[in-house]
Amino acid sequence: MPEISKKRIAIATRLVTARKQAGLSQTQVAKMLGLHRPSVSELEAGRRAVTAEELTKLAKIYGTNVSWLACTDTDSPDPAKDRLELAARQLTKLKKADFDRVLELLAAVGNAKGK
Repeated sequence: MPEISKKRIAIATRLVTARKQAGLSQTQVAKMLGLHRPSVSELEAGRRAVTAEELTKLAKIYGTNVSWLACTDTDSPDPAKDRLELAARQLTKLKKADFDRVLELLAAVGNAKGK
């Protein structure tokens, strides 16, 4: 069996991170793509290469961009950093009042941990 490339593993890692951040199951994503669930599992394990068309659809589903999913910036993504980046993208979509409320909640959580 051929070794899976670092780039394919990096893409697979970002696909999993983005799907989980979107709160979707592999089954839900498979239906949106018109695939069977095992195909999504194979993509996320890096055992199957993602096509350009699938990457475009996944970027739209996950609210991100193709270049981020395709790991054009790295061959070894950092899952914690990736989750933070995805969360920041979601924050930019909030209304100002909602954004301010999220900041208040984060401050409250941070203060509670310090006690």
